Amino acid sequence: MVVLFELMNSIREFLDTGGQVLTVIAGVICLMWLLIFERLYFFLRGYQQVKKQMINKWYGREERHSWYAEQIRLANVSRITEMLNHNVALIQSLVVLCPLLGLLGTVTGMIEVFDVMAVSGSGNARSMASGVSRATIPTMAGMVGSLSGVFIVTWLQRKTKRRTEQMEDSLPMAH
Repeated sequence: MVVLFELMNSIREFLDTGGQVLTVIAGVICLMWLLIFERLYFFLRGYQQVKKQMINKWYGREERHSWYAEQIRLANVSRITEMLNHNVALIQSLVVLCPLLGLLGTVTGMIEVFDVMAVSGSGNARSMASGVSRATIPTMAGMVGSLSGVFIVTWLQRKTKRRTEQMEDSLPMAH
């Protein structure tokens, strides 16, 4: 329990050194990873059930060679593609948002540094240290959050494309 409190204090001190923008970045990263875990769960569990149901429904049809059957097949492939792409665009948006929020943190931190310089009238490094940390830590956090999301989004897009092709192959037309 003590370790948990020490961890919480360390996180709080880190968020304090980065300023309020770092808290927003942490929230965006948490939301992004929550959505990523939801997608991973669907890919590992939910997709197999949906795929099995669609294949069973398709092979349960007696008629699989008409124009209507082709349209039903295309609709099923579209539905599964839509399910696979659910929330991926939102995750991509959050990936793009992270470095922009980091840049906002940089600008606000530099404004704080200039305020300190204007008030003190000198370039005292000690008085500017908190502003410099508030300028650099959000940038680093935004970049790290964005990089972690970019790899997962690319993997999700590649898996979606591959599974859509597999679904098209799993629903053959009778000739």
